Amino acid sequence: MGSNLDLTRVQWRKSSYSGDQGGSCVEIAALPSIVAVRDSKNPHGPAIRFDPAAFGDFVRNL
Repeated sequence: MGSNLDLTRVQWRKSSYSGDQGGSCVEIAALPSIVAVRDSKNPHGPAIRFDPAAFGDFVRNL
């Protein structure tokens, strides 16, 4: 997965596991080839990128 993938124009959504208190919130962007995860308080910061299958395994095992 290329590190130069432009994620500025993708649609991000807040995780349903994030709280409403403004603390630990993450956002995800689901694309055909990756699932990106970022800190909602730092939208211009780095995003962790997962293979869709690996992200699915992670979510199923929470």
